[in-house]
Amino acid sequence: MQDRAQIVHENFLQKVAAENLPQTATSLAQSGLTAQQLIDLFESQVLSRQLDNISRKLQAKGEGFYTIGSSGHEGNAAIAAAFRLTDMAFLHYRDAAFFIQRSKQKPGETILWDMLLSFTASSEDPISGGRHKVLGSLALNIPPQTSTIASHLPKAMGAAFSVGLNKRLEREGKLPADSIILCSFGDASLNHSTAQGAINTAAWSAYQGAEMPILFICEDNGLGISTITPKGWVAASMKSRVGIKYFSCSGLDILETYVCAREAESYIRANRKPAFLHMECTRLFGHAGPDVQNSYLSTKEIERMEALDPLLYTAGTLIRSKALGKEQIIDLYNEIGERIERAAEHVIKRPKLVTPEEIAASLIPPERTLPEKSPPSAKVREQTFGEDFVLLSQPQHLARIINWTLHDLMLEHPEIVLAGEDIGPKGGVYTVTKNLHARFGGARVLNTILDEQSILGLTLGLAHNGLLPIPEIQFLAYLHNAEDQLRGEAATLSFFSKGQYTNPAVIRIAGLAYQKGFGGHFHNDNALGVLRDIPGIIVACPSNGADAPGLLRECIRLAREEQRVVVFLEPIALYMTRDLHEPKDGLWSFQYRADKTVPFGSIGQHGEGTDLCILTYGNGYYLSRQAAKVLENKGINVRVIDLRWLHPLPEAAMIEASKPCRHVLIVDECRKTAGPGEEIFTLLHENLESPPKIKRLAATDCFIPLGRASASTLPSKDSIIAAALELMGETR
Repeated sequence: MQDRAQIVHENFLQKVAAENLPQTATSLAQSGLTAQQLIDLFESQVLSRQLDNISRKLQAKGEGFYTIGSSGHEGNAAIAAAFRLTDMAFLHYRDAAFFIQRSKQKPGETILWDMLLSFTASSEDPISGGRHKVLGSLALNIPPQTSTIASHLPKAMGAAFSVGLNKRLEREGKLPADSIILCSFGDASLNHSTAQGAINTAAWSAYQGAEMPILFICEDNGLGISTITPKGWVAASMKSRVGIKYFSCSGLDILETYVCAREAESYIRANRKPAFLHMECTRLFGHAGPDVQNSYLSTKEIERMEALDPLLYTAGTLIRSKALGKEQIIDLYNEIGERIERAAEHVIKRPKLVTPEEIAASLIPPERTLPEKSPPSAKVREQTFGEDFVLLSQPQHLARIINWTLHDLMLEHPEIVLAGEDIGPKGGVYTVTKNLHARFGGARVLNTILDEQSILGLTLGLAHNGLLPIPEIQFLAYLHNAEDQLRGEAATLSFFSKGQYTNPAVIRIAGLAYQKGFGGHFHNDNALGVLRDIPGIIVACPSNGADAPGLLRECIRLAREEQRVVVFLEPIALYMTRDLHEPKDGLWSFQYRADKTVPFGSIGQHGEGTDLCILTYGNGYYLSRQAAKVLENKGINVRVIDLRWLHPLPEAAMIEASKPCRHVLIVDECRKTAGPGEEIFTLLHENLESPPKIKRLAATDCFIPLGRASASTLPSKDSIIAAALELMGETR
């Protein structure tokens, strides 16, 4: 099989030597660039190309681990030159030339060395520490991307929205007030629902007058691995998109690309509206090293694509503009290649990650010290709570207590912004955000588009710019179409940037089951596996209004001070619950305590019994408290443990609470398969020297039906009692 990279390399040298080079339409004079600036862009293109070449050689030697290259896309160097260093860029994986060109705006950068460290997965790689080959740099304002298809577009949109939002809030963010967000991706990615959602949300926001200074850069090489993009599709789908201005250029012509990028930059900078830059280019060498192009493309088609080499076009422009002669171009090309070869021999000897501890070291972001804040005055607090103020001393249900906690937190932390479907004037489906829009305004309580990917993308973008977002996902089941924003983006950011980039947030999700007369499986989702297998995130679950304020406050502290991504899972069925054992007993109504604290990893405990320990959470804690009363009346001494923290589990506290007990019943309202009960059961057996008798009661592996049968698959007071008696060998 022919080495197409070698063929492209030889073609470049032969055609430059023969001056057999393609024509371009834009002259140096028309571009506004100097000859030296054109040479500078060409150097970035060549460095990108030669790095692609060395990546394949390193892989062949077993020293390199990444061969998805940028060859054919090197025109994006001109886009980098058209924008500022402070314009945050979320980059496509084929944007090495952009990355290289931007590095020239920051003195002292060692981009060649750094990229080789990345190719060879060295622990000295300055962005990921050897965890992945990513284009990213804190100094260059480029967060690292390891995106699944287009998954970085929603957070880029969110970052763009944050620029104007900070101005409305009269806050100084991390990004300048006139900055632009850049976001690049391929033509195949444009078709992904994630890309379409982000683009639609940007247009939707701009249509209503919101600032949305973002440039979507579609690098159109006509292929999605082996699937051909229909000719003209990108232009046809984007040229007349409402709310987004369309620009197009040939990425083969470095000067045309620069002129087009400058026009887009001027438009966005002045109008603060989104734009779409369609850069047509080509793809050389296949999708990646192992990709065999001739299995899906003819030799004639491959050769046609190789003839569109952007380096040939730039070489022709250099010669015609008399910036460089052909010998100088060849010498520059070869010198850069030789320099990379020499550097690579040294880089392969640099240290690599070895131990699990080294690899996981950046999974948890670094803690930060924040300045002390003065609490709001009693007068301000009274004015903010309005008619609710007189009710603060009265016992309330969970929904109202969470609402009041959000009031206080927003008073204390002006960087907090709420976002979600229907959370504004309506106050949410369950009134948990009632009055917050009226009391804090539409800039801090954002009614969003009905798209969970965009809600979570907005969240991550706001966090990039110094805000603390608290988004709401209306129902747990609605998370599933957007979970990659947590899994692939939020949770990986610190990991792949050695903690240099973080996106702290507290995501409120209404979930779990036991709603009566409403919902079916979409509104009664008892599946936490989607959250509990994401490394690095925290999941908290309040079961009652006494714990909720302290638990939510701790989640905010974890986000603010420890820069964590936290999910606050609220049991819907307990929102309005006031009674525990009998109607109107009021035992599940609690007085709101703004000073309540619930430390991370702590548990709740009711009772000191040693006959039976019930380990549970959420609705299970409520039902177990009911069951415990019946069991106590039968002479069984019970303690009921509310786990509170579902990921990671409060292992130490849970084991300590279980030690004195002869029997342990795990009550898990999630499905038997992949519910928290599995891990709880395992942890007890692994960590208790003399494990007690343990039994697990969990929901059936089934979706939840509508109507009177809605609780049939779930643990109940009666089934908890029955399981406890069976575990203890009791028949009474």
